[in-house]
Amino acid sequence: MSEAVPGSETSAAAPPAPRERPTMREVAALSGVSLKTVSRVVNEVPTVAPELVAKVHAAMDRLGFRPNLAASNLRRADGRTHTVGLLVEDVGNPFSAAVHRAVEDYAARHGVLVLSSSLDEDPERERRMVRALVARRVDGLIVVPASTDHRYLVAEQEAGTAVVFVDRLPTPLIGDAVVTDNREAAKAGVEHLIAAGHRRIAYLGDTDSLMTARERFAGYRDAMRAAESKGYVVDPADVIHGLRTTKAADQAAAALFSRRDAPTALFTSQNLVTIGAVEALHRMGLHHRVAIVGFDDFPLAQLLDPGVTVLAQQPAHMGRIAAELLFARLEGDRSPAEVHVIPSLLMRRGSGEIPGPE
Repeated sequence: MSEAVPGSETSAAAPPAPRERPTMREVAALSGVSLKTVSRVVNEVPTVAPELVAKVHAAMDRLGFRPNLAASNLRRADGRTHTVGLLVEDVGNPFSAAVHRAVEDYAARHGVLVLSSSLDEDPERERRMVRALVARRVDGLIVVPASTDHRYLVAEQEAGTAVVFVDRLPTPLIGDAVVTDNREAAKAGVEHLIAAGHRRIAYLGDTDSLMTARERFAGYRDAMRAAESKGYVVDPADVIHGLRTTKAADQAAAALFSRRDAPTALFTSQNLVTIGAVEALHRMGLHHRVAIVGFDDFPLAQLLDPGVTVLAQQPAHMGRIAAELLFARLEGDRSPAEVHVIPSLLMRRGSGEIPGPE
């Protein structure tokens, strides 16, 4: 297993020993119905009375029961299905795609199939996809979480399902995680623009309900506040949150730089926001006048005019570390949970080096 960056690991209590999964017979006993009725509810037979369905579902939730949808011929002698689940923000996003490929490559070398799905930053979809994967008896899960409450996974952990989180920490759950140095990296990116002579630096950000977005905005504020004594200020009109698509970022950047008192530099919090902002600057003919540093790399960023300066996360490295952690747990590693912090890399390509006004 790869080591974490020194000083970046935190420890917690060792995961609980696996317990046997509850059976349909136990569900029948708790709900006060027959085993046949439980079977019909599990198989969604429409003729079961609604009040009986409600009783069975309540008992299933209380016991943490999950139906086994995996075909018996997929079971191996070791009791595993040799499948793992991977839940990412969006498989079409370059960051998610790189994580996916790294996990898939590592799993393939171990003869394990990866079942993946996009979450679209939807907490309910996250819970639904986790239930679907656990119902298929995946041996473990790697999750880029959309939810801020992961207590629903406690029953799965207790039943022996290994879970590793990527990009964001689980809350309040204890579990292995692989994350980026979001706050410090964002601070370094804004300081890079300050060093180039910019005093008015705008911020275009993702949904601020996301931990990563909050951390990156905090890094932006840290850098600007540290420079307050030199006359640097943050105009609330220069800060825009909630940008989820390139189109939204394009529109926000166009409005921002159409103002008479427009800032001279821009920090963007994720790759789709960066792409949208760059499109707006090129269309407006400002791409050689307005400096930009973006969080997250994206394909062909270095080929634009100018190349886009980014804080490049290492998603492939993060995905590989997450896979190593997961497979170690599957092999019986009972050590305390760890958080691995992977540093971002400042890639100077031209856009972030455009000098500020005299």
